[in-house]
Amino acid sequence: MRGGPLVVVGDVLLDVDLEGSAERLTPDAPVPVVDCRREHHRAGGAGLAATLAARLTGRDVVVVTALGDDRSGRRVRDLLARHVEVVPLPMRGTTPTKIRVRAAGQSLVRLDTGDGRAADGPVDPRVATVLEGAGAVLVSDYGRGVTAHPELRRLLAALSGRTPIVWDPHPRGAAPLPRTRLVTPNRAEARAFAGDEPTAGDGGFAQASRDAATLVERWQVGGVAVTLGDRGALLSVGDGVPFVAPAPETGITDRADTCGAGDSFAAAAAHVLRGGGLVTEAVTEAVRYASAFVAAGGAGAVLGTDAAPAAPEPPAAPADGEPWEVVERVRGRGGRVVATGGCFDLLHAGHVTMLREARRLGDCLVVCINSDASVRALKGPDRPVVTASDRARVLSALECVDAVAVFDELTPVDVLERLRPDVWVKGADYSGGDLVEADVVRRHGGEVVLLPYLDGRSTSRLVARVRETASTLGGETR
Repeated sequence: MRGGPLVVVGDVLLDVDLEGSAERLTPDAPVPVVDCRREHHRAGGAGLAATLAARLTGRDVVVVTALGDDRSGRRVRDLLARHVEVVPLPMRGTTPTKIRVRAAGQSLVRLDTGDGRAADGPVDPRVATVLEGAGAVLVSDYGRGVTAHPELRRLLAALSGRTPIVWDPHPRGAAPLPRTRLVTPNRAEARAFAGDEPTAGDGGFAQASRDAATLVERWQVGGVAVTLGDRGALLSVGDGVPFVAPAPETGITDRADTCGAGDSFAAAAAHVLRGGGLVTEAVTEAVRYASAFVAAGGAGAVLGTDAAPAAPEPPAAPADGEPWEVVERVRGRGGRVVATGGCFDLLHAGHVTMLREARRLGDCLVVCINSDASVRALKGPDRPVVTASDRARVLSALECVDAVAVFDELTPVDVLERLRPDVWVKGADYSGGDLVEADVVRRHGGEVVLLPYLDGRSTSRLVARVRETASTLGGETR
């Protein structure tokens, strides 16, 4: 972690959401009447990016922005001061304000007021001090003149190459400075900045990859990450194969409020780079954070309250109760529950074949796996090779597996007391006498079966082979 704060430089707006219901049309025109019931204020633009960055850093954030001396300017200054330190620049004109009228979770219209832009001229001496001590800088450009300010650009240029800078660009804003670590346009922005004619029918990653590579060379920056909505983001560092960070499955619908998703992406990327992370790690975490942000309600869930809003949690892993919920649903419709168990360290073809065959014996398959401590007790201090959380994730990704349960004991007897499967399955490398859990399964009316096991497939053999290969390679290098 770099020692200084995360500094956000950019255009702050005042965002207002008018929330209500629309259940009738006006008598004089076919337009909805919105009965407004709530009014929410928040810092928008670079202010939203700074607020989200404060969630990630524990308020170790400074925002450098132009603020107007008017009602909206004073309001947004107050909202920001609750979460971040503000270093103001003079503004020419009135504070930009965006008012969204919403009903039933949908925006019906947006009203924009305010013509304010950053004023030319000298900047507060604190700006140079803050930037010089920054652990990372996030430039949040909303086309209102802050990033075009000559003195600010000079100060930022002095940092590029030694302090991580993430630049979230705007079509009406200034171009990112050379040696910026990461630029984060969305697909449409990247297309407009690149300026070439798109390839007809290219709905995949190819166009975004070409645009990003073009912009890396044109702007002379370290990397360009094109955000792709529910498809994640694509990172290019110039020539070569691009890096793609897929979006997690969050159950987000087409009606989700995506306002602020780009700000959350840029804030998370800057936070990771401030901590010394790689650009690929920054993009991966930014996709995860932005997806969680939208799933949690987007900008509409960020209210101007006295308490700093909590960070959205990452998409939840399967909950401990999920196996029991699966079993309850299947039994509720008269289905047959199948279960199997083991370490499942280094999943291999033998495992997959057995799991597929097991699933065909009933209406759901629950896999019971030994915890890391349990595997160590059974296999020795150098096992497991793969942690329980990762083993559960890999198993859950198999189409034939409906749920995974982790147990701490040496045998799955306790978990089976609760699970009570109709069928308990093991590979044919076991015998009936080896299965201490067979009694508990039969006591609850279940049956125990052995399935064919592919010869020569064994995690222990795989581990031994890897060690033998590593030892041989090590001997050759000495």
